[in-house]
This record gives sequence, C-alpha cells and structure tokens, in this order.
Amino acid sequence: MHSKILVEKLHSFIGHTDCVYSLEVSNDPRFFFSAGGDGLVVKWDLHHPEFGEVIAKVPNSIYALHFLCEQSVVVAGQNYEGIHVLDWQNNKELKSIKLSNVAIFDIKSYKDQLFIASGDGSLTIVDIHTWTILSRIIESSKSARAIAINHLTYEVAIGYSDHFIRVFDLRSYKKKHEWKAHQNSVFTLAYSTNHKTLLSGSRDARIKNWDVENGYQLKQEVAAHLYAINHLAFSPDGNYVASGSMDKAVKIWKNDELQLLKVVDKARHSGHGTSVNKLLWINSGLELLSASDDRLISHWKFKHEIQ
Repeated sequence: MHSKILVEKLHSFIGHTDCVYSLEVSNDPRFFFSAGGDGLVVKWDLHHPEFGEVIAKVPNSIYALHFLCEQSVVVAGQNYEGIHVLDWQNNKELKSIKLSNVAIFDIKSYKDQLFIASGDGSLTIVDIHTWTILSRIIESSKSARAIAINHLTYEVAIGYSDHFIRVFDLRSYKKKHEWKAHQNSVFTLAYSTNHKTLLSGSRDARIKNWDVENGYQLKQEVAAHLYAINHLAFSPDGNYVASGSMDKAVKIWKNDELQLLKVVDKARHSGHGTSVNKLLWINSGLELLSASDDRLISHWKFKHEIQ
C-alpha cells in the first residue's frame, strides 16, 4: 500500500497588473501579502479571495517582501530605491530607508536584524529598532539573490549570481564557507526545518542538497526543471519541498530526499501560463500559494490518497 498526492486548485487571486514576484505571510493566518512589477503591495484574505486591498504603491518593481512578526509590519524592497516599512493594518508607511540604486532581491530577519540582498552584490544588515545600517558585506560584484537563515548554527547563507554560495556568521558577520555551487546564478536557498540541510536552486535548473553538519558537502543533485528554478520552500512540517520554475511548473518533492511526488502545470491542473516566481505554504498544512508572471496567485490544496 502506498499513497499518492492529489492536487486541487481552490482559488486564483486576481488584481495585479504586472508579474507577481513576492508572497509573504502575516501574523494572522487568514491574510497574506503579495507584490510585483506593478509596485503594489496587496493584502489578501483567504476567506474572500475576490477582494485584494492595496496597502502601498511605489514607482518601481518589488521583488522582496518580509513580515516582521514582533512589530507586525511589512518590509517591502523597492528596486533602485530601498526598503519601505508598512503598517498593514492602517495602510500607511512608517519608515523608508534609501539603500542603493540597484534591485533588492531578498529580505530576511534574525532577532533584531534585517538582512537585505541586492543587485550590487551587497548584503546589508539593518537594525529593526533604530532602522540604521549596522553593516554592509560585499563579497562579489555580482548580484546577491537569495538569503536563508539557520537558527541552529547561527549562520546566514547567501546565493549569488557568480554561481557561489557564501555562508556568514549571524553574529560577527564573518565569512565561514564559500563554494561554487552551480553552473549559473543561485536564485533560491532554503534550510530544512531540522537545519541539517541547505537546498539551493539555480538558473541551471538544478536543485542541490548540501550537508550543513559536514561543511556543506554536496549530498544530492537533481535535474529538477527545464528552466531556471526561482524558488524553493519547505512545508511547515518539513515533509515536503515545493519548487517553482521559469518552465511554468510547480513541483512537490519528498523533503530533502528530493523524490518527486507531484507536478502541477497548466495542462493537467490549470496551472500557470508563465514563469512561477514565488511559493508560500499556508495554514500549517498541505496548502500552497504560487505567484507567477501571468499576474495570478493560485491557491493549491494537496492531499494523500492511499492506494
């Protein structure tokens, strides 16, 4: 007897007028946020998918959103400008910080620090209480594209367009590891829920599994998609990994074993018609949001069928 994963498309969230690049949680499981090429930051209600509420509009594309739970604010990275701190409940901007005249590709936080990856190769660390810049790390002239934080080893991993992954100490910001990880830009990184594995996805369409406990040695490599892998996301229980690609597909894998369980595409499931840019697991279960160049956000539900 074995189980098969079934997929159901629950809703599409419609409203963006350009590519959707980012999805982010809130501290209320009912709401989530999206942003994209139209410069809009939108709050969505899972109970009423037909209504999206614009909480901010900026002149340039937004590739990165991050929710700070303690302060209950959304941080949006505006390309060529900087970050905007948004009060999502009152639809107003609390703070903005000019960083540099480049794209902002990813934003993550650890305790009272915000980490921002930018197109000039810099990793900028900002204090979230004073909103001042604590440090700026530049280890490459190529874009810093992805950030993953390991709370167990106190490490932050950065994926770069020079094909490298570099790992820094969260407290001293000193570089601990660096290696050429892929044959092209590293677009996405994700630590497993037990912090023992780092997954990387690249423009070379491959997913790689790195062993954190053994100095990030390569454990596994999978030719996962036809084109660039834009995002990887572990499910909350750590049992699954979702990957989204420029090949328009969402794939579900068995945790860091990377055993393919399900392919969600346009032909079989009314999936996306263009590049899948971002993924977000929601409701602490097998429900997933996917955002695409087709301007849509799709809501998927997965379940097991015992055979």
